[in-house]
Amino acid sequence: MCPYFLFCSTHPPSLHFPLQCSVSCGRGTKQREIACVYQNQTKIEEEHCSHLPRPRTEKACRAQGCPSWKANRWRECSVTCGVGSQNRDVYCRLKGTGRVREDLCDAQQRLAIVQPCQSAECTHYTWVAGEWEDCNATCGEGKRSRKVGCMGAGMTPVQDNYCEPSSQPAPHQACREAPCHYMWTSGQWSQCSSSCGMGYQQRMVSCSVVPSSQALHSYAAAQLSSASTHCPEPHPPGSRPCLLRDCPHTTYWKAGQWSKCSQTCGAGVMERRVECVTSKGHASKHCRPSERPESQAACRDRECQSFASCREVQVRLGVKIDGEYYLKVKSRILQIYCAEMHTDFPKEFVTLRSGQTDNYSEVYGHRLLNPFECPYNGSRRQDCDCRNDYSAAGYTLFHKVRLDLSSLRIMITDLQFSQTLLGRPVPFATAGDCYSAAKCPQGQFSINLIGTGLKVSEATKWTSQGNYVSVKVHRSEDGTRIYGRCGGFCGKCIPQAHNGLLLQVH
Repeated sequence: MCPYFLFCSTHPPSLHFPLQCSVSCGRGTKQREIACVYQNQTKIEEEHCSHLPRPRTEKACRAQGCPSWKANRWRECSVTCGVGSQNRDVYCRLKGTGRVREDLCDAQQRLAIVQPCQSAECTHYTWVAGEWEDCNATCGEGKRSRKVGCMGAGMTPVQDNYCEPSSQPAPHQACREAPCHYMWTSGQWSQCSSSCGMGYQQRMVSCSVVPSSQALHSYAAAQLSSASTHCPEPHPPGSRPCLLRDCPHTTYWKAGQWSKCSQTCGAGVMERRVECVTSKGHASKHCRPSERPESQAACRDRECQSFASCREVQVRLGVKIDGEYYLKVKSRILQIYCAEMHTDFPKEFVTLRSGQTDNYSEVYGHRLLNPFECPYNGSRRQDCDCRNDYSAAGYTLFHKVRLDLSSLRIMITDLQFSQTLLGRPVPFATAGDCYSAAKCPQGQFSINLIGTGLKVSEATKWTSQGNYVSVKVHRSEDGTRIYGRCGGFCGKCIPQAHNGLLLQVH
């Protein structure tokens, strides 16, 4: 039997109770309880073990690595000039594992996700207005304009969208000149309509507006007005009877009434019918040629206001209604249709006055079962040995065509004022088919510019696209009418890309 003291026991005189590490990650400590016991593990007072070295109650320990906050690179500044902010992504990361739940990281040590940033100093953009131009009215009410532009550093012009639209100075304003005074002006009497017997003479009578005496220095000449209601009554006569001499012969020259002036403004021509007749009104060839009255005469109803584009009409006159307006095209006044006048980019169109039946494009839909034939001498027959299944087939009529005023080219793919009666829309001046490979074209196009003041330029040529294409284009002597037959197996013709459908003032 051992003595009462523990050290005589072959077993250690103390009992340890180890605990877990004090932290779940990183460095911590482990602690344990120390007790003095008999060899039978009965706990006794500690003084009985005072002769023995006391074991440690605590030691360092390391758990797995701790997750920490990580951040990606800062993104670009939110502004290109001045003070802004920039952001970055911040996440909780455990080494060897990657991204983990954010609640595993210390919220108080979380990295910033937003910071201020400053780029270069901002350029200040401001509206600059020029001097007002003279009033566009020679008398009465009108409008005047000025240039308004957006300026940057050093008064450098920039695009208008850099400046604040709501603060833009007005580019136009109403103006009032001295009151208008109206008076009748008359032209010279024409020669008598008959070389003998009773006839009549005509003259141009128009209502003219002239400035008041207070403003005479502002005007070089009178301005004509079509508003004849402003002139005082009575209206001076525009015709009167005349008798040069009694008719010694049984035949004489008979002249009809003058037509209206060919131009509603500016210089034009008026015409009348002149014929040689007998006293009984029958046609004759026995009148003297030297006595034949003029059948044409120059005329000028009023001066034209000259505009170069629909945009200029819109800006200078404040007009926002689509319609026909007179524009100066290559030194001649032409009637042009202005569309989309309610927008900042109105478009110019030529109204095809000959009618849509003379302005069409067709891609023919029938295909020969034997594409190497040209039956019926190339004439079109609905009962041909064909199938009607060409997917590109179409027939389009045109009321107006889009015109690029700077180049005088027709924009053939603008179909705003067209009507497709069959199949797919076909561009202007285009024709084709999938009918035959034997030079037997069935697709047709027609252009008729009579009455527009324009003609197709000699530089306009047609080119083929596709397989076995045949192109046959016929042009009138004056260039106002073009007729084409095109097609192949399968193919079409279009205006050559280099010049396009180029026009000229007629």
